[in-house]
Amino acid sequence: MKKLKVMILTLCAAVVMVGCNNLGKGTAIGAGGGAILGAIVGKIAGNTAVGAAIGTAVGAGTGALIGKHMDKVKAQAEAVQNAQVESVTDANGLQAVKLTFGEQGIKFNTGSSVLSTSAQTSLQQLANLLKTNTDCDVAIQGYTDNAGWKNSTAEQSAQKNLNLSQQRAQAVTNYLQSLGVGSNQIRSTTGYGEANPVADNSTAAGKAQNRRVEVYMYASQAMINAAEAGTLQ
Repeated sequence: MKKLKVMILTLCAAVVMVGCNNLGKGTAIGAGGGAILGAIVGKIAGNTAVGAAIGTAVGAGTGALIGKHMDKVKAQAEAVQNAQVESVTDANGLQAVKLTFGEQGIKFNTGSSVLSTSAQTSLQQLANLLKTNTDCDVAIQGYTDNAGWKNSTAEQSAQKNLNLSQQRAQAVTNYLQSLGVGSNQIRSTTGYGEANPVADNSTAAGKAQNRRVEVYMYASQAMINAAEAGTLQ
């Protein structure tokens, strides 16, 4: 961990220096440092699985405009009921917004992918947020704890949890689309099962935290284009 932190600090310093030099010349930060930094920071503070497939470097000025815009999106997201909201970094090193819904926000009965009434209330508010910010692409990810299934081996239970997390993530996507969120805005719907726990699965409280749905709002290609043109507000 110490080595990783040192690497991050070194890369941050390098990117800042390059950014300062390039800004002075009116050019963008190169793809190399930004891509590496984005990937490392993404693993710590975001999710490198999300991000528009832009294929080119994003300049410092463009990134700053997107960051400012995403600050506004984050402020709006904080009004969504029962959502934990935070700023994260996507695969392109750009600021994104992550909403985490635990059992208080998106609740399912044990072994079920049917949305509860309280879950629908939270998702109605999320749908309004997404429809207000159509320049944000969206990724929806489902997770479970590591509890086993009756009459199943550990391997079979892990597969069943993976399937259940996919079904739950898809249930969220389907409901959002039924409320008018465009199918082209939700770019991915993925179940990860027991992977990526955020708490200790050996305790009931930890298991409850691991049973969650994460929603990522990140810069679409259209948002990046607007930022590059200087028209993003």
